Amino acid sequence: MANLEKDKIVDKFIELVEIDSVSKHERNMADSLKNELNKLGFIVEEDKTGEKINGNAGNIIAKLDGDDSLPTILLSAHMDRVKPGKGVKTKIKDGYIYSKGDTVLGGDDMIGVISIIEAVKNLQRENFNYPNIIVVFSVAEEIGLLGAKNLDSSYIEKADYGIVIDADGNIGKVINKAPGQNKFNAVIKGKAAHAGMEPEKGVNAIKIASHAISKMKVGRIDFETTANIGVIRGGSASNIVPDVVELEGEVRSHNEEKLFNQTQEMKSVLNKYTEQLKGNVEFDIERLYDNFEINKNEHIIKIVKKAAKKTNLPFELTSSGGGSDANIFNKKGLSTINLGSAMENVHSTDERIKISNLLKLIKYLINIIKTF
Repeated sequence: MANLEKDKIVDKFIELVEIDSVSKHERNMADSLKNELNKLGFIVEEDKTGEKINGNAGNIIAKLDGDDSLPTILLSAHMDRVKPGKGVKTKIKDGYIYSKGDTVLGGDDMIGVISIIEAVKNLQRENFNYPNIIVVFSVAEEIGLLGAKNLDSSYIEKADYGIVIDADGNIGKVINKAPGQNKFNAVIKGKAAHAGMEPEKGVNAIKIASHAISKMKVGRIDFETTANIGVIRGGSASNIVPDVVELEGEVRSHNEEKLFNQTQEMKSVLNKYTEQLKGNVEFDIERLYDNFEINKNEHIIKIVKKAAKKTNLPFELTSSGGGSDANIFNKKGLSTINLGSAMENVHSTDERIKISNLLKLIKYLINIIKTF
């Protein structure tokens, strides 16, 4: 079993989460991680993704030479965090690391980042014969997987298997299946009029939207599919018949046909009620990411299962309801799983990580790499 330097790991984790790194503003984090990877002997590059997405940093891609007779593995986590994520200050209480309470912690995904760095550091300290390792620290994951989407596929093609560390749940949980997602924006247009003097001349866009939404299937559609209307914007004053309402929604499914059908059904309902109530609608669909599924008999699954046993972890192979960079890497042709990292209360000011779980994750990743 790996002999980890607990205090140094905790100190490094705190150092990383206290670096400002909200989406599109990862420059300081990228520079810090490039320095860490260089010290470990990686050949480090930064791509041009920052320029493409109007951010201040690109993806960090690093290569460490190992045993060519072993499969090349790609290890990945993202550098960005959600808001409020600037000025993070930490505290330790009852074996957990928290923020001070006015920001997120940033454990999503500094837990993944530090587990990769510390696993490699430990393997080198042991002088273990590890495989070729490619590390990708991506930008702008939290705002649509933009870093992974803009990563040149040539980096992916050099790897045999991919491991993303960016899922909630216990250490030993492995995501081998995740849905695809469509995001949609609908602009419903009616006609403005004075609500007290001549409401008959108006077409109420809020009324159209409410009729349509009441007839839509949302929430849990079936065991593979969900749908949601998450944002409604419209109206300017109580004495004006509202002429424009904007809706933002999404559909997710593990089944491509169901994803298409549910999205089209919601569009059809909107079309029906805008026509009936004499308005019109513009409906735009954006595919955020595609679904993936890795067969339980594939080599990568057998590897992580064996490593879980070595680490005395309960192994759980499961599906996710959300997307991650693993969706993009699978789409680009690399068989990639996503590991549970025991992150808790993510995307909130109550976010925390249990120190013992952080150490457990690092040990698990070390054993995964050794098992190849």
